[in-house]
Amino acid sequence: MRQSFAGTPVLATAQRMELLDKVSDHPANPIPTLTDDTDSVAGQPPLFGDFSMTRQFVLCFFVLVALAFGTSVAQAQSAPKTEKVMLVLDESGSMWGQINGEAKITIARRVISDLLDTLPESIELGLTAYGHREKGNCDDIETLVVPGAQPRSAIRQAIAVIKPKGKTPLSKAVVMAAEALKYEEDKATVILISDGIETCNYDPCAVGKSLEANGIDFTTHVIGFDIADDETRAQLQCLAENTGGRFLTADSAEELADALEQVSKAPPPLAVPAKIDAVFAATDGEGGPVIKSGLTWTLTDLKTGAAVVDGLAIGVLRMPVEAGAYMAVVTREDDVSAELEAEIGPNGDYSFVLPLIAELPDASISAAAEAPQGSTLPVTWTGPDEDRDFISVAETGSKGGAYINYTYTEDGSPLQLQMPPEPGTYEIRYISKGSTILASATVTVVPVDVSVSAVSEAAQGSTIPVSWVGPDEPRDYISVAETGSNGGAYINYTYTEDGNPAQLQMPPEPGTYEIRYILNQDNEILASTPITVTAVEVSVSAASEAPLGSTIPVTWTGPNESRDYISVAETGSSGGAYINYTYTEDGSPAQLQMPPEPGTYEIRYILNQDNKILASTPVTITAVEASVSAVGSAPAGSEITVTWTGPDEPRDYISVAETGSSGGAYIKYTYTEDGSPLKLTLPDAPGNYEIRYILSQDNTVLARQPITVN
Repeated sequence: MRQSFAGTPVLATAQRMELLDKVSDHPANPIPTLTDDTDSVAGQPPLFGDFSMTRQFVLCFFVLVALAFGTSVAQAQSAPKTEKVMLVLDESGSMWGQINGEAKITIARRVISDLLDTLPESIELGLTAYGHREKGNCDDIETLVVPGAQPRSAIRQAIAVIKPKGKTPLSKAVVMAAEALKYEEDKATVILISDGIETCNYDPCAVGKSLEANGIDFTTHVIGFDIADDETRAQLQCLAENTGGRFLTADSAEELADALEQVSKAPPPLAVPAKIDAVFAATDGEGGPVIKSGLTWTLTDLKTGAAVVDGLAIGVLRMPVEAGAYMAVVTREDDVSAELEAEIGPNGDYSFVLPLIAELPDASISAAAEAPQGSTLPVTWTGPDEDRDFISVAETGSKGGAYINYTYTEDGSPLQLQMPPEPGTYEIRYISKGSTILASATVTVVPVDVSVSAVSEAAQGSTIPVSWVGPDEPRDYISVAETGSNGGAYINYTYTEDGNPAQLQMPPEPGTYEIRYILNQDNEILASTPITVTAVEVSVSAASEAPLGSTIPVTWTGPNESRDYISVAETGSSGGAYINYTYTEDGSPAQLQMPPEPGTYEIRYILNQDNKILASTPVTITAVEASVSAVGSAPAGSEITVTWTGPDEPRDYISVAETGSSGGAYIKYTYTEDGSPLKLTLPDAPGNYEIRYILSQDNTVLARQPITVN
């Protein structure tokens, strides 16, 4: 959509100053955003040549430094005014290429080091490098020395240690150097030394054009170092010339001499038409705020038909132009556009405003004027129902993209929208295209009566009833938490949907806590009451010794909460570690099986919550005698008699198994509960086997005898 504004809407002085004030806190003319693609360039320029590159590079570099200040080095020494220049050094992997047996990076280090000894103090030189830290990273750009912020020796120290490694993001490096010099506010000069083509999908020509358009007095000079192909040469030359800078190469002694002759001569003065500063800004609607990003500008000279600016992505367009008539066209990301004919006179500053006004589709919102905090409110709406349109509730006066809760329109009308957790006045809105408000209605969120009540004291780990009053919204919950902790913190909880009163388990540690009603939205604490958790008397008592694998009675006292248990575990292990256990709900004394290995262990009372050890007693597990006795050989598949001794614990068994197999492996078996002697059937396949006494716990082999099956 495009709006046209006839006439010449030059702002009055007060209006112009207001506009400039709006823009002054923001870089009004930022460099267009560069993409971060990292496609490599196939093929690299030749690294060797027949000419004396070292001498040529030295001369090129000194000439460009002099050129950067509009004078010779000798003249610069006598100039009292401080000048700032940023040197951008190529540290891509190709800088290891050699010229006459010497690496290009070595030549660059020497030349720059020599320069530092000759530059006058009035020249503040900084250093930016790229490609020196990572391979294949187009963001590997770093300002190593800020002009004037560090001594000259810092540059020498920096170039001595950095090593070429990576890609050639020369365009982005020049942009970062320009920004470091505040090129939109002050005169700024960048000297780029590069031996290769841009390898990060940037357009050096476009970057040069943008920097020139947005800078106060910006220039980039480029030294093409060992450049062999036309594409690279053209690319670097375009970057320099689009900023009014010079492009020099060291391809041959003759070309260098010619270049030096050109830059040594002061160019003849040109008759330059007077320029008038013009500012073009777009606002969000009539009288709305100035838009600072997401715009594209075209500015056409109506007399010549030439485009002064064509498709420049920038917030506010500020540039010097000749007096005359122009057509300014601005387009926003949502394709809303506006155009304006601007008559610019011979003198003065001119500021123009183009309001961007979008035609909005019809929409409506209908809902109750009041709703309890955190409640879910039905909202009836009409609107375009485009993909990802949504109905939101937000703070009054906030931006369209701001919301507290929302529901997509694809869920139908009416839809269910949850209200904010805090009382107050809000807006229910129809939002299109992510942030455009098509319709709104005011809603007052009122507080609700909320309370929790329970006993003032309860035993550690116990479960108590908690009565509550509250909105009972989905996933609201009653929790017990440390006093003063945030709403999302809890030790135990139960959902309000599980009924009233809620059954809530107390913490495993004695102390003072809070029982809370938590609104699931934002974990808002709507009500709370203190509770003291007291310690309970807990004990376990059993024999101090027991045979391995045996089952012994354990007498205990304790809270007997759901899934509390009595365990036997290795001494010093965590509460959740166990070898065997039995639940306290099975009564006292509990029947607990001992470990299958001799040693010292602990019998424990474990509070199921957090596996907390409430009481323990040591127990020594002793070895037991076990034996098996049978014939040394017998026919395959025959039944033999086996005499045995052992603990005869439940499900212990006598087995015949392959020699060397694990305890749980067997071919035939008979439980020891069948007595001694017992009958055991041999395998059908002839071979050497073992007859074993197996402790059922962990299938531990307590005794064995070999037998041959014929």
